Amino acid sequence: MKNFVLSKIDLTDKKLSKGHKKLVNYITENYDKAAFMTASKLGETVGVSESTVVRFATEIGFKGYPELQKELQRMIKSKLTAVQRMEVSSNLIGEQDAIKKVLNGDIELIRKTLDSVSNTEFAKAVDTINNAKRIYILGVRSSASLASFLYFYLNPVFENVVLVDTASASEMFEQMFRIGENDVCVAISFPRYSKQTINALRFINDRGTKIIAITDSDDSPIAEYADTLLVAKSDMVSVVDSLVAPLSLINALVVAVTFSRREEVYNNFNKLESIWDEYQVYDKQTE
Repeated sequence: MKNFVLSKIDLTDKKLSKGHKKLVNYITENYDKAAFMTASKLGETVGVSESTVVRFATEIGFKGYPELQKELQRMIKSKLTAVQRMEVSSNLIGEQDAIKKVLNGDIELIRKTLDSVSNTEFAKAVDTINNAKRIYILGVRSSASLASFLYFYLNPVFENVVLVDTASASEMFEQMFRIGENDVCVAISFPRYSKQTINALRFINDRGTKIIAITDSDDSPIAEYADTLLVAKSDMVSVVDSLVAPLSLINALVVAVTFSRREEVYNNFNKLESIWDEYQVYDKQTE
C-alpha cells in the first residue's frame, strides 16, 4: 500500500538509522495499529526508545510525532475493514469502562467540531436551503440515519423535500433525474465513504445543482463536489462510527433554518398539531 506517509518513508529509507528502519518495517506492515499508538507505546512495541520515535517523525519530514500519527490516522480512516476496526478499538479501549471511554470521546468530538466549524459556511448552507426550489437529502449506509433525521425535521417546513432512497443504485438516479440548477442536495458521508454517494454527486454536480456536503474533513472524497462544506468530527468506535458530532451539527442546521422562517414554521406546526390531535397521533396520557 502506497500513500503520502509511506512514500516519504521510502524516499528517506537509505538514510535511516537501525532503530528508524525498525520503525519503518513495523509501520509499513502494521500502519493500522501504529496510527493509534502513542510514541511511547510504539517505541516499546518496536524495541526502541520514545525519543527515537520522535526523532524518526522529524527525520521523515513531520514537525513531530503527533503530526505523523494524525497523517496515519487520516490515511487509514476509510480503509480499515470491520475486523481491523475491532482489533484497533480493542487496543484503544482495552479493559477500560467502555461507556466512559465512548461518551467522553463523543464529548471531545463535539467540542472539536464547535471549534473548527465555519460560521460563514454554516450561514451559507442555511441561505442555500431556504432559497432552493427542491431540497434533496442523500446519505448512504450509516449516513442514511443522519439523512433520515434531517428529512424528518425539514419536511414539515418545506414543500419539496426529497429523501433519496439509496437501497437501489438505479432507482436512486431515477429519483434525482429532474434535479437542476435551482435545487440543492445535502449530501452526508462519513468513513467508510460510500462509492454510491460519490457517483451520485458526480451526477448532481454535472447538472449544476448546489451541493452542501456534511462530512468529516476537507480530504473527504465528497468535499471536492461541495459548494458549501460543513465539517463535523467523527471517529471509529469498534465496528461502528461515532456520528454524535455530525448529528449535533445537523440539529443546529435545522434550528437555524426554522428560526429564519419562524412565521411559516409556526403556521405549519399549528396545522400539524390539529391533524395530530384529530387522528390521535400522540398518546395524550403520556404528554
